Amino acid sequence: MHIRSLKDQVAVITGASSGIGAAAARALVAEGMSVVLAARSADKLEALADELGSRALVVATDVGDESQVQQLFETVKTRFGGLDLLFNNAGVGYHGAFEHGRTEEWKATIDANLWGVLFCTRAAIPLLRGRPGAMINTVSSVGGRRGIEGWAVYNATKFAVVGLHDALRKELGPEGIRVSLIEPGAVYTDWGHNVPEDQMKARRDAIEALHADDIARALLYAFAQPPHVNPQELLILPTKQVSP
Repeated sequence: MHIRSLKDQVAVITGASSGIGAAAARALVAEGMSVVLAARSADKLEALADELGSRALVVATDVGDESQVQQLFETVKTRFGGLDLLFNNAGVGYHGAFEHGRTEEWKATIDANLWGVLFCTRAAIPLLRGRPGAMINTVSSVGGRRGIEGWAVYNATKFAVVGLHDALRKELGPEGIRVSLIEPGAVYTDWGHNVPEDQMKARRDAIEALHADDIARALLYAFAQPPHVNPQELLILPTKQVSP
């Protein structure tokens, strides 16, 4: 369903090297958009850019590093002059009992899931101004609405992202900048790095988990709405997922 043309618009996608980020890049390029691919894995980004062609630009970036984020958006400004969509997708998940959590794992989770969103969003706002239908869209989680045992620090970052976006929606809405969240349930991605792979797969198989393309379609649906329409929150769960 084509609601409005996205041809020649510009998106920055964080966490673009695989999973949801890569699927989003493919979906947006198929609509005629240019995409700036950001992640730490330069080799994976280059392989994706080779697949996507001339509409893809690679800027290897650790979103938890403010100076690298600033360089990312300076590159966008120089190359394109502005920005239509920021897709904050980079993130990590840390599982384990809070009492025994490791500080370095907490920090990595907070850096990617919260600091990265803060840094990228602040840097993007000046480039989004004056662009009809401009949007900040961030991947949060069902874990940003409901606490899950064993995921306390992850939950903390995602609850923070939800609160941030509710405030930003009110702050930026009068300027015509849309602020939107996608909150997936279980998705087949490489997320959940410290959970045994067989356990994660068994859980996903049992509930027929979402695929990265499902989330990419949700992004496309939200962004392609007319500029006066803001799909503020899209909570998307597998039909068989009944908890949390």
